[in-house]
Amino acid sequence: MQHLNFPEFNFNLREGQNGRKLIFDPARKRYVKLTPEEWVRQHLINYLTTAKNVPLSLMAVENGLKINGMLQRFDLVIYNNTGKAMMIAECKAFSVKLSTDAMFQAARYNMNLKVDYLLITNGLDHHCAHVDYSTGSLNFLEDIPDYKQLNK
Repeated sequence: MQHLNFPEFNFNLREGQNGRKLIFDPARKRYVKLTPEEWVRQHLINYLTTAKNVPLSLMAVENGLKINGMLQRFDLVIYNNTGKAMMIAECKAFSVKLSTDAMFQAARYNMNLKVDYLLITNGLDHHCAHVDYSTGSLNFLEDIPDYKQLNK
């Protein structure tokens, strides 16, 4: 797989049925199919837990929510210890160039969740923004906030 713009991690990989590669997802506590998007998601999960002090127990991965009556699946949501969603992260494969469409996708999910931070990444580039509800704008940040900053 592609080297990403995250620290190196040791992942638990194995071969599944039909020779498919699988990677262990510590958030879902099971092996999942290793796709380019999953490679990015697992790097992000490891980065958030090790470098940004986000508790693994407060992450939800690939859960569904209804938007305008349609079921959608977000990549990653980080919650605080009272259950309030604080950040939505949208992961794209490393071959996908990040665009405003990816940020709009995260913003659509935010219509229901009302988080303060949106993050998009393809593993090579990362864009994180704070949602300013008073002006309806996104203020882009230089770095991904750590858990204490998210939880303010």
